[in-house]
Amino acid sequence: MSMQTTQAQGQAPKRHLHTVRDYYLMAQAGILRPEDRTELIDGEVIDMAPIGSAHASVVDKLIWLFQSALRNHAILRVQNPIQLNDLSQPQPDIALLKPTPDFYRDAHPQAADVLLLIEVADSSLDYDRNTKLALYARHAIPEVWLVDLPASRVERWLRPDSKAYQTQDILSGLVAPGLLPGCSIDISALF
Repeated sequence: MSMQTTQAQGQAPKRHLHTVRDYYLMAQAGILRPEDRTELIDGEVIDMAPIGSAHASVVDKLIWLFQSALRNHAILRVQNPIQLNDLSQPQPDIALLKPTPDFYRDAHPQAADVLLLIEVADSSLDYDRNTKLALYARHAIPEVWLVDLPASRVERWLRPDSKAYQTQDILSGLVAPGLLPGCSIDISALF
């Protein structure tokens, strides 16, 4: 059947989804180059927005704030993959993970290992809010912070279900992740 006939019958063209294994094979074959900033979301290779100076600064501040607050309660992971399933391996800006002796040497952390994910958003705000938050909720990530650079605020998303987070609030002042109550940071230092 030709593509025109298929589309004429009201069927959408077929999408070809990639697995995490395919994603790594593309990198090994040179299809995805080391300097390409991509992540795999629901089987699609997504180009990530370039990191601007404001974005980098806030990520660096979060690292600085969490380093002393965590005191060995969690692993602080920066812009590295989280394996959600065979079709999704996002790279959140910050991940606080359950400690493991090998620091996830043999495999990337999975959803059950995540205590908190943080996305810092400027030009990627709509994508982070609509696509990545839904992805994280579907995989039961317990808490996500979205740093909204244009609005100079931090949104906290809690109570994930199969489609979305059920609770959202705006953070200010001294705040701790829900699963790390003794690890407070001062959100006002970010802006």
